[in-house]
Amino acid sequence: MRALRTAAPEKEDRSSRDRILTAAEEAFARRGFDATSIREVARGADVPMALVSYHFSNKEGLYRAIFEARTPSVVEQRAAGLALADLEPDPRRKLDLIVKSALVPMLRLRATEHSSHFGTLLAREVSDPSSMERGIVRDMLDPVAEAVTKSLAEALPDCSKARIHWIYQILIGAMVYIMGDAGRIRRLSDGEADPEDSDATLDHVLTIMLDGIRPRP
Repeated sequence: MRALRTAAPEKEDRSSRDRILTAAEEAFARRGFDATSIREVARGADVPMALVSYHFSNKEGLYRAIFEARTPSVVEQRAAGLALADLEPDPRRKLDLIVKSALVPMLRLRATEHSSHFGTLLAREVSDPSSMERGIVRDMLDPVAEAVTKSLAEALPDCSKARIHWIYQILIGAMVYIMGDAGRIRRLSDGEADPEDSDATLDHVLTIMLDGIRPRP
């Protein structure tokens, strides 16, 4: 009986923490870090404000916890894609796989309902001037960015270091814009281009990117 009495509060504790994270992810994605308040998050999670402070100490702790929960999946998918590329002997196919390793995890964030808010939030964070102070991108995403640029440099030995990093910047920039798109491309294309169709989006973006990256004959 004692174990049962102990388990229930622990389960309730995890449930409230998860609700707070879900509400915070949506609020931060919609309004940004500065415009989102702990009160708003608590209201969205239907918990007292004190419980948010209990779990996360402050707003920045809460914000960082969202990335700590979500980012490992992106990093692991990128690492797996790079490992697959490393095994590919054909240089042309290797480059395809490296570029896919950068694009696919972010497109999946957009396509997966459970992670759709995080896709928008990540797009906000990488373009926020205050992101350098928070260090989230540096701590959680820079290591895998370095791995991708290293693989690109090996696949494109004639490219300068500057060009390799501009290639990576353009890849990620395109993905950030796609993740944050609120319907503009669908409107402009009369519905022909739809970011929610991740397979078609990957096909278009991958082809366009590779056409620009591959060395000219």
